[in-house]
Amino acid sequence: MYVKTILIVEDEQKIARMVQAYLARDGYRVEVAFDGDQGWVQFGTLEPDLVVLDLMLPRLSGLELARRIRQSSNVPIIMLTARAEEADRVAGLEMGADDYVVKPFSLRELAARVRAVLRRVDAEPPDETVRCGPLEVDLAAREVRMNGSLVELTPTEFDLLAYMVNHPGRALSRRELLEAIEGRSYASLARTIDSHMKNLRHKIEPDPREPAFILTVQGVGYKFRRGGEPACPSVGA
Repeated sequence: MYVKTILIVEDEQKIARMVQAYLARDGYRVEVAFDGDQGWVQFGTLEPDLVVLDLMLPRLSGLELARRIRQSSNVPIIMLTARAEEADRVAGLEMGADDYVVKPFSLRELAARVRAVLRRVDAEPPDETVRCGPLEVDLAAREVRMNGSLVELTPTEFDLLAYMVNHPGRALSRRELLEAIEGRSYASLARTIDSHMKNLRHKIEPDPREPAFILTVQGVGYKFRRGGEPACPSVGA
């Protein structure tokens, strides 16, 4: 039986060990690094299934470590941060994190977030490929291509896009999108959808400033273009 590996990168050793022990109870293999440099080395060695990453780390910051991870992997990342400012959370999300937990947090809450993220990655998608002009979304393989070239998305980015392409032309609120991908719709977290959408647009839109696929619905949220609005742009458009 395959045992999923979780890497915790947290410089407060007491917190790290508590999280390690709690997640190990759920059957995961849990390894710990106490600074950013060590976390980067451990990441390359372990090839974990998920990373729990503190933003405030010595030697190499959590944001820089997230950036390096995203250059080579789409492994899910859950941020831990003591910072209350929204700008700091947004920075982490825009760097490619899938979720965040603000300190102080309950171990039960963190474990629930871990299970939710891994469950989304492991979910059996429909055996279908959705095409919109040059954009192809292979739901079964969890792959996205633009003009035939593979586009690297994080698990959260893919889940958002998959939900939208399955509801073309429908105005989707931020809270609905959050509920769809994470099973929760807290108003305080709904704006994190904007960060993920910004990342998505930079990856799949020919011109993120003039989106062709992910359209903004003022006062509501977003929708995925469907035929007739006008139709999906042609290849090379």
